[in-house]
Amino acid sequence: MSDLSTRLIHHPYRPPEGFDAVAPGVHKASTVIFPHVHALRTQEWKDKSGYTYGLHGTPTTFILEERIATVEGGRFCVLAPSGLSAVSLVDMAFLRQGDELLIPDNAYGPNKAFASVELAAWGITHRYYDAQDPADLAAKISPATRLVWLEAPGSITLEFPDLPALVATVQQANAARQGERPILTVLDNTWGAGIAFNAFELGVDMSMQALTKYPSGGSDVFMGSVVTRDEALHQQLLMTHMRLGLGVSGNDTELVLRGLNTMTLRYQAQDTATRALATWMQTQSGVVQVLHPALPGSPGHANWQRDARAAACLFSVVFDARFNQAQIDAFCDQLELFKLGWSWAGPISLCAPHNVSSIRTRAWPHKGGLVRFAVGLEAVDDLRADLAQALATLNA
Repeated sequence: MSDLSTRLIHHPYRPPEGFDAVAPGVHKASTVIFPHVHALRTQEWKDKSGYTYGLHGTPTTFILEERIATVEGGRFCVLAPSGLSAVSLVDMAFLRQGDELLIPDNAYGPNKAFASVELAAWGITHRYYDAQDPADLAAKISPATRLVWLEAPGSITLEFPDLPALVATVQQANAARQGERPILTVLDNTWGAGIAFNAFELGVDMSMQALTKYPSGGSDVFMGSVVTRDEALHQQLLMTHMRLGLGVSGNDTELVLRGLNTMTLRYQAQDTATRALATWMQTQSGVVQVLHPALPGSPGHANWQRDARAAACLFSVVFDARFNQAQIDAFCDQLELFKLGWSWAGPISLCAPHNVSSIRTRAWPHKGGLVRFAVGLEAVDDLRADLAQALATLNA
């Protein structure tokens, strides 16, 4: 080989074996090189015994999948490019034309939007149920129902459902079907992150997370995961994942792996700070209710107290109806440390006003506006002072 290009592309040097470090190596590939034709024809990726194509896994993504499965208390994990892509992956893997999907009325909005637009266009129907009422779920289950989404707590308003009762309702319906294709349950466990409770101990079939949130922790990565203990369900997810061409980058995987090292410490710190601020907000003028699962009086508190051991970084505040939306928006604008932005579980505290009535089919019992807060890693005293100065302006 006399040409420099050829000599560089086919350079014979290989580094010695045995290098080890705290951080796993970052492997990037579309093409994977096989040692011989037999390996090309027989090497398997679905059980992580080998590599075939970068989209189907590298050492880096396999490591993250195994660690996320451990976090969730499951056996198998598949990664997706975002939390929403993980939601849509589950729906497309297990729903067919003529099937019905049931979603909590207080679920993550894009989950509901995917069902109402894409799934509906494919002949898959959906209905919403009251997550705080297992009897309502039982009443909504029909012969066409094939998948039930769960979410703990509900998006924005943070009601904590009776997960064992909801799962039992689905199991009772399956028992009556006598061998027909069963109804599956999948939990959006982004809030719990595998830390607040073990979804599989509560009976769910699959647990989905937006790794964008706590596992990453840096507000700079999009990724999602679906974990299960059932190998057949995992294989069905894997094959749909392959056909959709889903994949995650080595650099993003590296960042989530790094975030996992501090996730439990961050979760605990943000949980502690959030409880302190939520409790303080209950005493403030103009506040009708603070929604946070660990607070007595918050919807589903007894369920949280029984089934969970931590409570994440979110709380929502319902303001007195005497404040109009413009005043509540001005309150948000007045905040300095709490920035306006979506997502949560990063280092910076966030807030956003929401019109709950516009995103629910069921009547919202409050007439006042709502603001959701996500507590970051700033000092609690500083965050409290920021809230106090904005409340003073609101109440002036």
